[in-house]
Amino acid sequence: MIGFISEKLLIPILDFFYGLVPSYGLAIVALTVVIRIALFPLSAGSIRSARRMKIAQPVMQKKQAEIKSKFSGDPKKQQEELGKLMNEFGSPLAGCLPLIVQMPVLFALFATLRGSPFADVPYNINLKVVPQDQIATIDPKPYKSPRHSIFITEKSHFPVIATIPNGTKLGTEDSVKINLQTTNGNSYSEVLSKYDNGSKFLPTWKVSKGSENIKISQDGTVTAIKPGDATIEAKIPGLAAKSGFLFIKALGQVGFYVDGAINWDIAALVGAFGLTLLLSQVLSSQGMPANPQQSTANKITPIMITGMFLFFPLPAGVLLYMVVANIFQAFQTFLLNKEALPENLQKILDQQLLAKNEVITTSASTISDKRLPFEPNSKK
Repeated sequence: MIGFISEKLLIPILDFFYGLVPSYGLAIVALTVVIRIALFPLSAGSIRSARRMKIAQPVMQKKQAEIKSKFSGDPKKQQEELGKLMNEFGSPLAGCLPLIVQMPVLFALFATLRGSPFADVPYNINLKVVPQDQIATIDPKPYKSPRHSIFITEKSHFPVIATIPNGTKLGTEDSVKINLQTTNGNSYSEVLSKYDNGSKFLPTWKVSKGSENIKISQDGTVTAIKPGDATIEAKIPGLAAKSGFLFIKALGQVGFYVDGAINWDIAALVGAFGLTLLLSQVLSSQGMPANPQQSTANKITPIMITGMFLFFPLPAGVLLYMVVANIFQAFQTFLLNKEALPENLQKILDQQLLAKNEVITTSASTISDKRLPFEPNSKK
């Protein structure tokens, strides 16, 4: 499903925006905004539900405890009263359904930005070498990798898969060729020969694991050496992997710290992600009564996630998408927080805010009462 959404929906939108403004950086920004606008009703449902639950949760928890205590001997009545409570305030799970529905599109968008043309595309193939006298007992099962759309020019791209007709198990001293081909069955190398710059997109082959068990040539031919497991990586260059945008040196660049050098553009993107995430959380708490536990979580979560992404290998193009998505999310949260609440929830919120103000006033009065009065020095 994710591959289908990427190929049939996201990449055509990407092509459209690149046709308007020939910049893959701007195309990422435009694609992100379009998808976020399309998903606005779903994400709005989640934001509304979260806002209402923040207000209703203390009251719901209190009433749930009262219902369970009052009808502890009558499970049927207890469920009936709990159902009425949910109808009054809504279910805490109501905000999860919109998130689940939009997940395939967001995963597809994420996968699209991690692939061609924004980054080099790896095909990782796990192989197993077995003794020659055992290979005859193994039923060969053809292997087919997930497909990836490969951009050869700004307007020419097609899905490519890796295949092994006899499967991923080899006998010692056997050789097998890994084929890269389009989903129509055409050889990838033959398709490339039709383009003037096609040779730039030939794959590089390497053994990423188990080099003592197999070897591979640059035409994709694998030769088994001895029994064991191994992994082959075929990597196809991304058309725009080295293209820059604003302060970003390369959209396909991965890693904050590489080969002893700091990539400051990656650091800036990660920092912007953390700030926009914090902004979104601050906006979601506006007009709400103070919750010390939630406040602490809101401060720690952006720091933890931001720290993780400093060392999590994401291409710069993906980080750009995440920053733009956070900005859109913050704006959406700001707008939805201006909406009027249902009358019952507004009444509860007013009571919570009044109680909060009374606590602040009482605390200030107590501190003032504890201050020592000023006593001027008496003259003798």
